[in-house]
Amino acid sequence: MSTVTTPASRLGALARAEFTLLGRSKATLVAAVLVPLALPFSLRSVVDDMDVEEAGLSVGLVLLPAAVGFALLFGVYGALVGIYTSRREELVLKRLRTGELRDVEILCGTALPIGATGLTQSLVLVAASTALLDVPAPHAPHLAALGLLLGLVLCAALAAVTAAVTRTVESAQVTTLPFVMISMVLSGVAVPLELLPDKFASVCELLPLSPVITLVRGGWAGTLSAYEALGAIGTAVAWTVLAVFAVQRWFRWEPRR
Repeated sequence: MSTVTTPASRLGALARAEFTLLGRSKATLVAAVLVPLALPFSLRSVVDDMDVEEAGLSVGLVLLPAAVGFALLFGVYGALVGIYTSRREELVLKRLRTGELRDVEILCGTALPIGATGLTQSLVLVAASTALLDVPAPHAPHLAALGLLLGLVLCAALAAVTAAVTRTVESAQVTTLPFVMISMVLSGVAVPLELLPDKFASVCELLPLSPVITLVRGGWAGTLSAYEALGAIGTAVAWTVLAVFAVQRWFRWEPRR
């Protein structure tokens, strides 16, 4: 007698398998867990030298969104590029496609453990920042939560796009570098957009991770107008749709030889 499966059951089974593999990979665990936890607080001395008060910010309101940004960049995006590439080169993705799993289920099921890890990290970092940096309660928690969720989905989709042009797991350290560096410097992670010249900041607001950081920081500080919040949400959704389209068009299921 055949067993009837549902998309939810197939996703759950694949996610459990990925959780097991994640626990066995020490290198991935270090990149996905330890690095994002350590990096934000290493910025403290740099932020102390910035004139954040003139922009209406505090050290805590700079480091808290930075912590979320690092969790998304290293804990989700960077780790997932390596995982997608590894599963492709080891023919895991190809074998999964011969079964009942659909393409979207394979990609989402593979991303679920890392996404859950990134979400947990972000919540831990937010709690730590609130306790250690004297950050007040968020004025608009729904915007901060929405920014985090959009960031998780966007970084997972961008990871699949990057994996399409990544030949080996080792080369993932190179292919992920442009997005990581640009986001850290120009998306408000390490340097708040409020400290940049207005015209330059307006351009930087259109970068993929910028709306996520804007929503998290603005949700906490309560400085976002409805127009600004809708603009950030629209930009994040647009990048996500574009990334999903790119995955459908160019993602590779066969090993790159």
